[in-house]
Amino acid sequence: MIEITNPAIEEYISSHTSEESLLLQTINRETYSEVLMPRMLSGHFQGRVLSMISHMIRPQRILEIGTFTGYSALCLAEGLSDGGKLITVDINEELEDRVRGYISKAGMEHKIRYIIGNAMDLIPDLEGLFDLVFIDADKHNYLNYYHLVFDKITSGGFILVDNTLWNGKVAEPEMVQRDKDTRNLDDFNKYISLDKRVEKVILPVRDGITLIRKK
Repeated sequence: MIEITNPAIEEYISSHTSEESLLLQTINRETYSEVLMPRMLSGHFQGRVLSMISHMIRPQRILEIGTFTGYSALCLAEGLSDGGKLITVDINEELEDRVRGYISKAGMEHKIRYIIGNAMDLIPDLEGLFDLVFIDADKHNYLNYYHLVFDKITSGGFILVDNTLWNGKVAEPEMVQRDKDTRNLDDFNKYISLDKRVEKVILPVRDGITLIRKK
């Protein structure tokens, strides 16, 4: 496993980054104390990156694949343009009450539509185009999600894909050969690198975020 950034640098970055809201702090704390696999949460630094990108784009419509406890959805929704909407999809119904509670406390019920179900089944039925899509769900379906959403993204729209550096394991040939998730992510990265329909860059943010712009 390769350290993407030095922990001291990460701490320095976080201490010089805009603070998260009190509610986001609560979600962070409660996720780590009460929910399995809390590292799936975006967290302070990545959350501010997502919020900043959303503010820069000012999307009218956002699609998020993989809600977890709702932290990233709330961050992305901060940048919605007036009257904008975020749709977030997750298969884990056990977290539904928690997530809906956080959305309500944020006063975002009118901006965020939270759907429980299999994204592979739900995405084809979503109507309209999206200006921004955030993919952060099961790694073996990353390419499937990419293909499903591509025609639903506006020209000049963006796709953000989380975990594309996978603790640095994608840069280790032995791990690519041996670990299924690492291989899936490496395959995804290779496909995107060759896709002439888009411009792309991998940002070494936390576990890697690929920023993709549809031409």
